[in-house]
Amino acid sequence: MGTHILVELNDCPEKLLVEKSALQEALVESANQAGATVVKPVFHQFSPHGLSGVVVIAESHIAVHTWPEYNYAAIDIFTCGDPDVAHRIQSEIEARFAPARSSVRVLSRGPNLP
Repeated sequence: MGTHILVELNDCPEKLLVEKSALQEALVESANQAGATVVKPVFHQFSPHGLSGVVVIAESHIAVHTWPEYNYAAIDIFTCGDPDVAHRIQSEIEARFAPARSSVRVLSRGPNLP
């Protein structure tokens, strides 16, 4: 059914962790460059800091939460169909965030469905 990639990014550029427009642009462009179809981005800026957002894509979604105080972002990429789309989105995001450290977990969603 789908591929779900959990990405943990440490020591990222501060701009992407605190500026809503920069974060939204990075994720939308990552989806576009990976060949996904962007439906709608929705982002929220918290006070005093931190962002959460989702980019709804025709293939499913990309979700992000940032913690600037820890220089950290957590990103979920979920796509149905071609798993290469999810992996291309991941690569595009990591290139834009340029984290000092990252970790990735890949899950197969719905593997027991007919």
